[in-house]
Amino acid sequence: MTTVLISGGGIAGSALAHLLRRRGLEPTVVERSPAPRRGGQAVDVRGVALEVVDRMGLLEQAREVRTRMRGMSVLDADGNEIHRSTEATFSSGRLDSADIELLREDLVRLLHERTRQDVEHLFGDSLTALTENEDGVRADFAHGSSRTFDLVVGADGLHSTVRQLVFGPQERFSRHLGSYVSVFSAENFLGLDNWQTWLRDGDAGFGIMPVRDNTELRIAFGFESGPLDGDHRDTGWLRGLVTEKLGALRWEAARLAKAAAEAPDFYCDAMAQIHVDRWSRGRVALLGDAGYCASPLSGQGTSLALVGAHVLADELGRAGTGHRAAFTRYEERMRPFVTINQALATENPGGPASEESVARAKNAIRLDA
Repeated sequence: MTTVLISGGGIAGSALAHLLRRRGLEPTVVERSPAPRRGGQAVDVRGVALEVVDRMGLLEQAREVRTRMRGMSVLDADGNEIHRSTEATFSSGRLDSADIELLREDLVRLLHERTRQDVEHLFGDSLTALTENEDGVRADFAHGSSRTFDLVVGADGLHSTVRQLVFGPQERFSRHLGSYVSVFSAENFLGLDNWQTWLRDGDAGFGIMPVRDNTELRIAFGFESGPLDGDHRDTGWLRGLVTEKLGALRWEAARLAKAAAEAPDFYCDAMAQIHVDRWSRGRVALLGDAGYCASPLSGQGTSLALVGAHVLADELGRAGTGHRAAFTRYEERMRPFVTINQALATENPGGPASEESVARAKNAIRLDA
């Protein structure tokens, strides 16, 4: 049985683990976090990615936990409403669409439940080295003993360890998109009822939505900036920066800054894309954000991860196909889909891509080769 080490237990890695197991391979997932990660923004499952979720038997469960927005308000910098819509929101698009918006942590939970019984998980650990030989790839871990696997897949996000170990430093592949985003939760101090609020103040702004039956807010705060000179894992430094910028807003500054300072799930990172000439090298391949991050500005990162997991598992599961041919076919099938979806992030700087572009991009691939 082919053994596959998957670095990253998020959406891409968990989906791949489930799909590989169904095809008779033996995946192992290593995840830096001590448990499936909580927190994060709402994500969208769109177009052909809905079929992937359906094939995994999770479509009805995903629909059950989807967000239930009634609409949104757009405010000026002083908090005055300048636009409202009951037809669409910036986060999910048209409310009458078949697409599904749900919290990232809910999708991760659904995927993990599909794998926790029959897939080995190494939580609280990470890779420190990968060495390929004729028999496979030796993986060295920060805490566990070294092991050898037939194949390795990096599904470990924008700052992929696998990509750095095998393909090279991040600066060779990352394209900064001119801004940063911070996501965190808070009590529903605005009293929002399935209604989003969006505001821009100078070079910063936010979108706020209520979740968990309106008991909690998820706040996505963005600000324009070139690449910051600091460690992306230094949460204390980033939290201080975000808190300061929120405190400078003209509307709800104090409560927003307090929420960022106290949030247990605070997150902040660059809006960036990853462009790698080839997504595989030897016995190692990249999946999702690790290989082709489109950035949250595209609205398609989750769909790319799910579809990529399906295509990669499909190719690796073909009888008689070696990993080189499987990786080549995976890239041939996915590359055009990735290109059109990455373009959504830059189509309309400062705003969402057009409905026509999104509709074209989200269905620009066939699941069955």
